[in-house]
Amino acid sequence: MGASGAGKTTLLDALTFRSDRQLTVTGARAVSGSVVTSSRDLAGVAAYVQQRDLFVGWLTVREHLVFQALLRMERRMPRRLRLRRVQEVMEELGLTKCQDSIIGVPGKVKGISGGEMKRLSFASEVLTDPALLLCDEPTSGLDAYMAQTTVEVLSRMARRGKTVVLTIHQPSSEVFAQFDKILLMAEGRVAFLGSPREAQDFFARIGAPIPPKYNPADFFVQLLAVVPTEEAASRDRIHRVCDAYERSDAAARTAAITDYPVKGWRPLQRALSSSSSSHYQASWGTQFLALLWRSWLSVRKEPQLVRVRVLQTAVIALLVSVLYFGQNLDQTGLINVNAALFTTITNMTFQNVLAVIKVFCTERAVFMREHMAAMYRVDAYFLARSTAELPIFMMLPVLYTCIVYFAVGLNPDPVRFFTCVAITNLIGLVATSFGYFISCAANNMSTALSTGAPAVIPLLLYGGFFVNLDTMPSYFSWIQYISWFRYGNEALLVNQWQDVPEISCTGSLNNNSCIHNGHYALQVYSFKEGSVWSDIGHLALLALLFRSLALLLLIIKTR
Repeated sequence: MGASGAGKTTLLDALTFRSDRQLTVTGARAVSGSVVTSSRDLAGVAAYVQQRDLFVGWLTVREHLVFQALLRMERRMPRRLRLRRVQEVMEELGLTKCQDSIIGVPGKVKGISGGEMKRLSFASEVLTDPALLLCDEPTSGLDAYMAQTTVEVLSRMARRGKTVVLTIHQPSSEVFAQFDKILLMAEGRVAFLGSPREAQDFFARIGAPIPPKYNPADFFVQLLAVVPTEEAASRDRIHRVCDAYERSDAAARTAAITDYPVKGWRPLQRALSSSSSSHYQASWGTQFLALLWRSWLSVRKEPQLVRVRVLQTAVIALLVSVLYFGQNLDQTGLINVNAALFTTITNMTFQNVLAVIKVFCTERAVFMREHMAAMYRVDAYFLARSTAELPIFMMLPVLYTCIVYFAVGLNPDPVRFFTCVAITNLIGLVATSFGYFISCAANNMSTALSTGAPAVIPLLLYGGFFVNLDTMPSYFSWIQYISWFRYGNEALLVNQWQDVPEISCTGSLNNNSCIHNGHYALQVYSFKEGSVWSDIGHLALLALLFRSLALLLLIIKTR
């Protein structure tokens, strides 16, 4: 307990290896006579419920807990026992009534209540029945009734033999009465450690007795708070209390335990008889399948990913179709068809890049927390997430092409149509991969959104539509080799114009200025006939390159 800034969360983060990298942490952490050297070692005996509740909001309570059970529980445990444990935990924490309700996203998607969300956080951690449960501000954001209910749940766990450690800011007297032992903190120092009754005696001895009928928690926090208008006096009072505690018998008893030499203690990982060579409870295959299942549920249920994007694609396709409807095989039609095809590439790019950034960045906080808890590997998550989104990202180019292709009047050869569908799918795949790359490179969504579009513009300009490839400055020509606009544009134009024997010359153009056939139509852009399969290969390589870079960046950020 302590006022804001006392160091409560900092201490809990230090105990669980979640401290900021700039913070130097000294001393040793030990559990039952065994030294803990990493958060993954600690995960075998302890669970940490952080202050902020993070979930994939489109899952139901039961779906979330089943996912947690698949990845957190002993890998040899049968599925029926996992599901039974899920049911037991829901009953224990009062979640059965809302088990089929979606969790929701606060402020965005209506779901379960704040109290139910907090209990769901506890449920996720106690599935494996850890001996030690650490909770950071479990009552934060809850009203008095829900705060008391939440602490009562933790109290019941403690009575059943679980050690529960929690940080709390200023509990009510009813909540305070449930605590067995309190650690009062101020300015990063220990002001008292012992039972609530011992705390009252200690403060009475140093001349700060608790007034009658006064909430002890309010008294302690106010006494140890730094008042902005009285900073010097407040800090002097805090130091006197902390110094008095250091000289007390309670501090001496604590020192007798904490000063015990740890040199001969075993590392916890070796001490645990159930520990395996892997830090993860589930095998890679189980991780991938569980993540694929959750990702697919999220994709299927989220309207922005499916219904909104289908509607968006259809509307844009109809607008392009109306704008370029029924082009003839003449000079004007040539220009308009080329513009329609490049518009297709541009639409596929920005639609997919922005969609990936919004979804992937939103879920990344959940991923980082679950990965830190040793639930799954980075590559299993990345591959599962990519695979789950693949159907929707492949369906949209097909929908767009089916609407635009025949409305504009592109090459009627069926082989050319299906080739066009394949090319637009690959363009969408590369754009999606680039979106993953930007998402993994940026630290947050706003940074990713603000850098995504500017990063695409140079690739668009060097796509061969605005500038002839042969006239590019040599010091910038390398951009075309990483531009899917260049390969996509060449592939679509070659697919459209190759072997077209005649393009009629109309309007005010004289015969020498006309483009008479498909060969010359491609020559204008310095595109090579017969390069469709080469371009398709380059698009596939770019998709693989961007995804590999995204995975590498994600691995680096988790170190």
